Amino acid sequence: MNTLSLQQIGQRITNLRKQRGFSQEELAREMKISRPSLAKIERGNRNLTVVELQTLSLILRFSLDEFVAEQSKTETENILQEPVAVYAAKERISTPQLNEVKFKNVLLYLLERCAGKPNVDETVLARLLYFCDFNHYEMYEEQLTGATYRKVPYGPVPEEMDTIIGQMIAAAQIQKLKTTYQGRTLTRYIPLEKADLTTMKASEADIIDQVINRMSECTAESITSYAQGDLPWEVTENGQEIKYNLAFYRETPYAIRVYDEDTTED
Repeated sequence: MNTLSLQQIGQRITNLRKQRGFSQEELAREMKISRPSLAKIERGNRNLTVVELQTLSLILRFSLDEFVAEQSKTETENILQEPVAVYAAKERISTPQLNEVKFKNVLLYLLERCAGKPNVDETVLARLLYFCDFNHYEMYEEQLTGATYRKVPYGPVPEEMDTIIGQMIAAAQIQKLKTTYQGRTLTRYIPLEKADLTTMKASEADIIDQVINRMSECTAESITSYAQGDLPWEVTENGQEIKYNLAFYRETPYAIRVYDEDTTED
């Protein structure tokens, strides 16, 4: 392995993993290490032990001699020991793909659960949507609503929110009103119909419930301040799209997945 840089090793592992149809989470679980550890290996920020490399060769079924050769091509047909067709898996979708029906029903569900909370204005609602979407993606590697979030100075916002709310008001699904809370005038929405829960998986509703239980008592200021400490928002340039896959690099208290301890990590 002395002839290869950590970056070359990481790139070869990434290529092999994708060819075998493994997600990072699946491969990390098979290796019995944490996903952040595997991510570091693939980025070239963490070395592999001999045991870990041998384990990888067994899981991904590649030739160790060919893998560590300096001139070995990164194309996996030169390294893999058997065809990969039977290991094809659906590629994780990280590019936002809006599911408008799901977005509307998540919004209705949030409003229904928070209808009696005077602090839940449009700002709090936008932050709740953000955490629902990014927590779900971190946990299940699948998009919930598929909304596109952008970094603006006052926090993450789904760029489709205003348009969809306008559609829902026109369709008499929600009602817009002005209220006063703690001396401030707020824009709030109340549901005029119930969410269609048949559009949601139980796991999706569970994530939404967790977000509501943790954050629905927050004021606009406190939930915005909290969101601005989340890594996906922090590392994104102002005005740019916040990438879903950044949720995998969260740390406490934002990370919602629990990984096994990895004693080999630096």
